[in-house]
Amino acid sequence: MTEFCPTIWPEEQTPDQLKHCRDCGLYQHGTRMVWGEGNPMAPILIVLDNPGAREDRENKPYICGTRHTLQRALNEVGLTANDIYVTYILKRRPTKAYDKNRTREICRNHLIEQLNEKTPQLIVCLGNVAVQSFFQNSEVDVKSLRGSFHTIHGYETTVAYHPLAVRRRPNLWHYFIDDWKLIAERYFK
Repeated sequence: MTEFCPTIWPEEQTPDQLKHCRDCGLYQHGTRMVWGEGNPMAPILIVLDNPGAREDRENKPYICGTRHTLQRALNEVGLTANDIYVTYILKRRPTKAYDKNRTREICRNHLIEQLNEKTPQLIVCLGNVAVQSFFQNSEVDVKSLRGSFHTIHGYETTVAYHPLAVRRRPNLWHYFIDDWKLIAERYFK
């Protein structure tokens, strides 16, 4: 393994026709659209719920707790930035109350279009909110789905805890690493 040093991954620009999207209503109080970051043609696509707060407020990426924890795990299992692309269910970070179910349902359409364009080999949903939205099932959770693969929207998909949950609860680290080892094994086979 190489020595771990987190880095800022390049952000993919939002498609011009979607920069000013008003479909879900987050344009009224959400922050700028963040389409994704990392290698846009990566074989592994990570789905999170929404972009982070400080990144949006300052309009530039930085190495937050989510990125740091995620990159540390990737490094530990031998995956690199070239293997990964990170995107979101909601492309804007909400800053006020909103209709969560309706908004995620609308925004999921952008994600599905993105998947069809990128055709990743594997999708990894991080955290219960992303899992429930992507699986379109409010009853599922990371704890019951982790450690296995599922076909969702026609793509091989697995789940893991959200990196911030792992930071807040260090006892989850070994589960997080186990999940990333499973993902790396599937990817490298």
